[in-house]
Order: sequence, then C-alpha cells, then structure tokens
Amino acid sequence: MNKFCITAMAAAMILAVAGCSSDSASSAPVSKAVTGKLSTPVFVKVDGKSQGADSEFKLGKTSNIYHATAFMDKGQHKILLADAKDTCGTKFGPAAAGNLTFGTLAQLDKCAKNEFTINVVLKGNYDFTLDYTKDVPSVKVLRSTKKVEVKRQPPQIACDKWDGGPVTANVGKAFPNGTTVRDAYSGATAVVKGGKVTMTPAPESEGILLLEEAKSYSQAPFSWDNANVYFMLPDRFYNGNKSNDNSYGRKKDGKNEIGTWHGGDFAGITQKLDYLRDLGVNAIWVTPIVEQVHGFVSGGAEGSFPFYGYHGYWALDFTNIDKNLGTEEEFQKFVDEAHKRGIRILVDVVMNHAGYATLKDLQDIGLKELVNDPDSLPADWSEYKPKGLYATWGSINGVINYKTKAWKKWWGPDWVRAGLPGYDEPGVDDQNMAVGGLPDFKTEKRTPVKLPEFFKNKKDTKAVDLPNASIVDYLVSWHTYYVRKFGVDGFRCDTVKHVDPYAWKQLKQSATKALKEWKAENPAKKIDDTPFFMVGEVFDHGVSRDLWYDNGFDSLLNFDYQKESMTAAQCMKEADGIYAKYSKSVQQKGFNILSYISSHDTKLFFADYQDFDLQKRTANSFLMLPGQVQIYYGDESGRPLMKDDGVVDQSLRSDMNWADLDKPEYRDLITHWGKLNKFRLNHPAVAEGTHTKLSASPYAFMRKKGNDKVVIVSAGRK
Repeated sequence: MNKFCITAMAAAMILAVAGCSSDSASSAPVSKAVTGKLSTPVFVKVDGKSQGADSEFKLGKTSNIYHATAFMDKGQHKILLADAKDTCGTKFGPAAAGNLTFGTLAQLDKCAKNEFTINVVLKGNYDFTLDYTKDVPSVKVLRSTKKVEVKRQPPQIACDKWDGGPVTANVGKAFPNGTTVRDAYSGATAVVKGGKVTMTPAPESEGILLLEEAKSYSQAPFSWDNANVYFMLPDRFYNGNKSNDNSYGRKKDGKNEIGTWHGGDFAGITQKLDYLRDLGVNAIWVTPIVEQVHGFVSGGAEGSFPFYGYHGYWALDFTNIDKNLGTEEEFQKFVDEAHKRGIRILVDVVMNHAGYATLKDLQDIGLKELVNDPDSLPADWSEYKPKGLYATWGSINGVINYKTKAWKKWWGPDWVRAGLPGYDEPGVDDQNMAVGGLPDFKTEKRTPVKLPEFFKNKKDTKAVDLPNASIVDYLVSWHTYYVRKFGVDGFRCDTVKHVDPYAWKQLKQSATKALKEWKAENPAKKIDDTPFFMVGEVFDHGVSRDLWYDNGFDSLLNFDYQKESMTAAQCMKEADGIYAKYSKSVQQKGFNILSYISSHDTKLFFADYQDFDLQKRTANSFLMLPGQVQIYYGDESGRPLMKDDGVVDQSLRSDMNWADLDKPEYRDLITHWGKLNKFRLNHPAVAEGTHTKLSASPYAFMRKKGNDKVVIVSAGRK
C-alpha cells in the first residue's frame, strides 16, 4: 500500500494549495467571449502543431462543450487551442502565460497572445474538454485511456529466435531413454532418445514446452508453498448485487468515477468462482472487507475528484463488513462456495491505521461539533458538493474544524497519533509515522485502553469494551472474528513494517487457534486441516529471510520480481539466475515469497505495452517461478487502465474487463494463463522443487521435488 498511501496523503493534505491555485487562476484577466458553437474547426496544438483528426474539438452530448484528444510525450510542452490559421476569436489560450494543471478548469482568452505550459510525466493520449457555455470559455485536461497513436515498444533483449518449428532439448537428467513425455500445453507426446526429445511448441504458446511424463495427473494436494493467488479489489471485479451500490449515502460523481465505489461485491465474486477455478487459481486475496469511512476526501493533486475508501484501506469500524461489499450471509456464501472449489480465501487486514474523518462520518457517528457551520450543509452531508465554477473537492477541508478539542471524541489520543488537538504528533520512524497522513494506531503500547468514544454513538457496531485490553488486543480480536465466524483461511497484512512485530505474532497465534476451532465446528465445510496462513507487505522487501518470519509471517510480498519481470518476459533464458536464486531460497524451512508482475500501487503490466504476445511471454517466465505467485486481476485478460486525473495508481484499479473476454485475442490470452497455472497445480516441483539448468539453447531446465519431475523448454522469441 506504500504508493497508495502517498496518493491518499496528497488527497488529504494539499487541499489548501489546490484552492489557492484555483483562486489564482480565476483572478487572471480574460477577454470576453460569446457563448455558442465554434465557428471553425479548432485543434489542440502541442508545441505549435496539431495532432491530427483526434485533436479537433468535437461537440459532446452537452451543448457548447467540446472534446479532443492529443498525444503528448514526457516533458514540458506549450499548449494552444486554435484553428488552422490561429485566427483571433478562435485562438484560445491564457491571458497571461501560465501553467495548465491536470484536472483543473483554466479560463481562456479567445484571442490569446500566450500559450499554456504543461508538464507531462507519462507519455500518452490526453483528453481536452473545451467548455464554451459561459461568457468566458475554459479548458480542462485529463489523462486518456484511449490507445496511444505510437505503440510503446518493450526493451530489446537478445534472445534465441524461434521460427515456429520443432526444437530438440536435453531432458536426460529428468527422463530416461524410452520414456514417453507429454507437452502439457499442447498435449503432444514424444519418446526420449539419446537423452533428448524433439517437439514443436504450440503456435500460440510463445515457444514454451511444459514437459511431464505421459500419464494421468490430478491437482496435487494443496500447500501454501504452491499457491496461485488471485488478487482483486472486490469493488472493481464484478457487481452481483446492485441494491448495495450506494450504501451509507455514497454517491457517484457523474464524471470519470475515479475514486467512487463502482459496485463490485461478494455476490459478484461468487458468480465468477468457476472462472477463477478454471483459470487455475487456488487462493483469492481480497482487499480489506471491513466497514470503510462513509464519505470522501479530496482526490488528486488539484482536488479534482471525490475519493472514497472503495479500496478497503480506510477503516471506520473493523467489526462490520462494509455494506457496499455485501452482507455477512453473502460473505459466508462466497467463502463456502470458494471452499467447495478448492479455493482458499485470504483477507487483507490493516493494523497500522484507521481511515480519515470524512464529513459524512462525522454526521453518522454524531460528531457534528467537529464541523464549521453545520447549518450551512445539506440535511444529508453526503450530498456535499463544491460550489462555484473553480471550486474543487478540496473545499471540504474548510468545512471540518481541525482546531477543536472535541476531537477527543473520535479515536482519541490513547489510540492514535494524528496531530489533532490533544493528540500526539506522528513521528518519523517506521512504527510511529502517519502513513499517508492517516491516524496511526499506537501498536507499540501495551497498556489497557477503553473503546474509543465514537463507538458509543454508532448503533450498528459490534465493538465493546474488552477487559484489560491493549490496542493490539482489540485489533486482533476484531480481525480474528472473520476467521472464527466465516472460516477465512489466511491474512494478507498491510503496511507490516509500521506495526510492532509482537502485534503480528499475536494476530497469527489468535487466527491459527480460531481457524482450528472453526474447522472442528464445521467438518462438512472445511477443505482440509491446513493451518492458518499469513503473508505480509513489507515495502520494498526482496528475497531474504528476516525478523518478520519469526513474528507470525509464513511469506512476504517480493518486490524484486516486478523489476526483473520485463527482461524475463523478453527472453526466458535471462531468468535462469532468478530461478536458481529463488529455488535455493524457498528450500529454507519456514520461508517463502509471493511474487507478482502487477499491483494496485505500482503498475499494470499489460497496460504498458498492450501486447498480447508479450503478455503470454510474461506468463511463461512468471508462472514458472519458484515460490508463490500473485496474479493481479486482469493480468490474464489484458485489462486496460482507467482515467486517473494524474494520480497514476488510480488508473491501475479499473473495472475487470468482462466485456472483452469473448474476443479471440483476449480469450486466447486467458486460456494461455490457465494452462500454465494448472501445470503448476499438478506439479508442486515447479514452485517447491530444486532448479537445474539443462541447456542454454534451447533454454531448458528441470524442477524436481521427490518423485515429481518436470522440464520446461523455451524455444526463444518469434
């Protein structure tokens, strides 16, 4: 969650700056313009040049609002909106030279003598909206998700060339002469002769052979060491129950819906469990399921969108499931149906921080004294909207009174560091800093505390005072409830290094006991007796064993492989050193790593290049990694980015692209990922075995665990 928290901090902390920017822009002198339709074609001109047909402003659904798209490379550019001859009257720019800021309306002079300056961090297409409904026209620019005009090319990595024909590989160390081996990808067979086998990779495989002895296989008994974990944000996956879409008064923004709730829920995931089973998934990781803050903070550097806790990391009440995600009954059905298909459930938990205090929360939990002039607000505070042409969502910060001592009625100074009146200031160390400006739980504190006062006004909470309980005791009790009640199989733990290690150890011990008890009480529902599992996010952790493995964790997220994945995708043989290192590491007792290529904080691999063959090669190298693997929803389906108003991590959380799945190239990609996943599930040697390189050209290696032996061959790149 590290990058995500930085975004959240920006949303919460720079509102005053955004407001000043808007005021400054609105005070600039402008020429009067007559409202109406454009009299001649007007284009976005980048550094003096139009960008082709897409850069011409076309009338949208609303009168006198026009839209155009222009490609911009990384760097600083000059922007003007004008006709072909830069004619006064249809030459739109600033009255005085200035910056054009993403997501913010900028007023226009219709006979401009100046150009805007814009700073672009990511090259690509950008959408311009020209609003000509007022006496003074204005423009706004946002990042576009339309296909870029110049396709980005992956880095060139030298590799063997595959002409689509047969390859001969050394397999003698794995399979004796006379053994019939099968390519699990295509189903083709061949007999080993002279320690070698000659086979033709399937045309759609990107040159890979998955060699196994030709006999019947079934999925191996489950082990967390051989986990194919599918990670999703439930809100962005699939909407199975539309009646819960606007729980707690949550609203759509009617624009790009960047930070709003989209409707995905447990009912939706349940409907898609067969898809996940067929993909070869044996564990699902969902972002936190607990009740989130009801309202929103300001999103984006310029306060351009309302930002809700759709992602799950801004908890209000840890004792309830968020109503947008469903009821307890719907969650139980999701867990039970997953278990019937042999799929375990990992729930994300946060013990580092609570969510922001949003305007709607202060109304719902009876803390109206924390608001300036409550009589000026709508009857339902979720209806709050910024007022004025140049107002931003950052204006909500001016409504909340951050100076009153009444904040003690919120989480309270015994529970969190928040820098509010009567509270401790956050520190600078990992365990006492306020990540993303969020209220930081004092997990290092061992003394008893009382339940925060606001829970007394929250009628639907299950939170009660616990005798002689520390903050960690409360948090552990609240999270363990979901194990004891529903049979959750494991936790993915957020912001691990910002919490005292003893807290994680206590959580693991409590959850392990709870799952054992649940299985004893629900023998017909349990899959087996596999103990509770915990994996943690220690930001930037690589492939090494340290104190966290001795304080509750069975595995940690591996931040290294995402940096290594492109080289491996372009040429699988370049991954051999990685394979050898990872294999040796996971042989250690009590150690594993969860590797990934995409995440909600960093990048979406497919979106960088939108190359289906590359995404297949990525799967080939990634899914043959030793250790555990984490598939981010849409890795297998070519999910695209969404608009983000310049907040890059928001683009990574687009809705699952279900509508694309019937298109041949998307269906072919999903089939490819499914074959590789199932090969992993049938052969624990892939994830858990020793790694032996057999040959360099074609690149071939063996994985062996006990009697399970496989050989993977890469013929090279087409």
